[in-house]
Amino acid sequence: MTDHATGRRAVVTGGAGLIGRAICQRLLDDGWEVASFDLAEGHAGRQIRCDIADEGSVAEGLAALGWDRLDLLVNNGGRTGPLDLDLSTATLADWSGFIDTHLTGAFLMSRAVLPMMGEGGSIIMMASTRAFMSEGGDFAYAAAKGGMIGLMQALAVQLGPRVRVNAIAPGWITDADDLTDKDHSQHPVGRVGRPQDIVDAVGYLATAGFVTGQVLTVDGGMTRKMIYAD
Repeated sequence: MTDHATGRRAVVTGGAGLIGRAICQRLLDDGWEVASFDLAEGHAGRQIRCDIADEGSVAEGLAALGWDRLDLLVNNGGRTGPLDLDLSTATLADWSGFIDTHLTGAFLMSRAVLPMMGEGGSIIMMASTRAFMSEGGDFAYAAAKGGMIGLMQALAVQLGPRVRVNAIAPGWITDADDLTDKDHSQHPVGRVGRPQDIVDAVGYLATAGFVTGQVLTVDGGMTRKMIYAD
């Protein structure tokens, strides 16, 4: 993201979370007008209280925002846990909690902002490496994130060339300070990911005019490392 972003507008869902806050702050620093759509308050940009899984709340949020133009939508919002569900005891509410907030939320927000997007608009889906690899109990989260990738691919074809649609698949991203050498050594780059790594990916995809329908995996190479138990 560069000075050329001055005057541009972005909506970031889940702007109160770890990655969302960092995205909002970076966009603001680069001269964008930024709105965070979240049920919780963030620390940067304009705050719009919105349940992205609810069609009426999305409409009310955009009406409250009052913008007639949008350059970038980052579909980053969604439930984060639990990731240890057992299929035999998981409830429909457990399943819907992930599908509704991640996948349905991305659909509702993308559809709602489309009339505001002109030539050169960009939509970024925040997927996850759990769409490609799993610990088992994360099946509902993995399904939601995999669905977001499928949605991204189809929308890239449908909305092009006016709007580009891409996805980012973060790996282990944290701001924790209590990490061990073992934590870092699992990654070929030698460290666990930080929110800034995802921010950099958003900046690239927001302005990469010849890139659409792609998943940018940002995981320090971890999904390329073959791991065997000792």
